[in-house]
Amino acid sequence: MTQLILGPGALGRLLALRLGPYEPVRLLGRRPLPARLALTTPEGETLYREIDSALSGEAALPETVTALHLTTKSMAAEAALASVAPRLPPRTPLVLWQNGYEVQPRLHASWTGPVLCASTSEGAYVVENGVVHAGHGHTWLGSLDGRHADLATALAERLGRAGLPATAVGDIRQRLWHKLAVNAAINPLVARFGIRNGQLRDRPFRPMVDAMIEELAPILAAEGIPAPEPGWAALVWGVIEGTATNRASMLQDVSAGRPTERDAILGPLLAAARRHGLAHDRLLAAYHGLDGLPQA
Repeated sequence: MTQLILGPGALGRLLALRLGPYEPVRLLGRRPLPARLALTTPEGETLYREIDSALSGEAALPETVTALHLTTKSMAAEAALASVAPRLPPRTPLVLWQNGYEVQPRLHASWTGPVLCASTSEGAYVVENGVVHAGHGHTWLGSLDGRHADLATALAERLGRAGLPATAVGDIRQRLWHKLAVNAAINPLVARFGIRNGQLRDRPFRPMVDAMIEELAPILAAEGIPAPEPGWAALVWGVIEGTATNRASMLQDVSAGRPTERDAILGPLLAAARRHGLAHDRLLAAYHGLDGLPQA
C-alpha cells in the first residue's frame, strides 16, 4: 500500500519526507525532482532521504493505494487530480490539503471514493534541495459529511507516527473555517510586506492583525462557526508563535512570481460578510493590498 502525494511543494515534500521512513510513498509532480531530498527540522537538524518521485502525467501508479494526498494550491487542485484520476482505482481515498473553502466541497461531491479534508498548522517552505519544516503544528482530518471516521483515524495515526501530530474529527468544516480565519489574518500581510510570520508580533503589524481578528469574529459567528475555546485572538497568535520562522505559503508564491491563493482564502470570508451585511473593510484592504501581484 502506497501513499501517493500529488504536488511537490512545501507541504507535499514535508509529507513525503516525514512518511517515507515508515511506509511506501510516491511523490508526483509536473517536473522531475532529485532522488535525494533534504528535510530541515524545526530543531535545526538536516536529514537526507531518498524519495520515489515521478511525473504526474506519465507515471504508472500503484494498484493498491492507501490514499492520494492532494497538496497542490487550491486553484490547481482540480486539474491536478484530473491528470491522475483515470489511472487510479475509483474508490481510492482522497485527502485534500488545500487552503480556503472553495475546492473542498466540489471535490467532496464529485470524487467517487472517500474524501477527507485536512486542516494543518504545520509550517514548511521549499528550498532548492528539499524542504524546511519551520514550525511544529497539528493536523485535523475528517469528512465534510461526517463519514469515514475509521479512515481518518488510521491516517491520523500514520501521520502522528511520522512526527506530524494529527487528530480525526467529525467537525472538519468548522476546522477549515478556523484555518481560513488564521490564513486571512496572516497571509496577506506577510505576502504584502515580505516578512516572516513572527514579525507580525512587532509594530506596525501587530495592530493590523488584531484589527483583522476583530472584523472576522462576527462574520464567522454569522456563518455558524463557533470560536475556538481560547478565542480567535489566541488561535491566531498561537499559530504565529508556533510558525514564527516560517515563510507563509502566500509569501512563497509572491517570492516565486506564482499566483497567490487570495481568492481561495479571502473570497469565502468576503462573500460571507456581504451575505450577512457585515463590515468587511479590512478584508477588502487585505484583498486589494495584493493588487499587482500574480493572482489565479
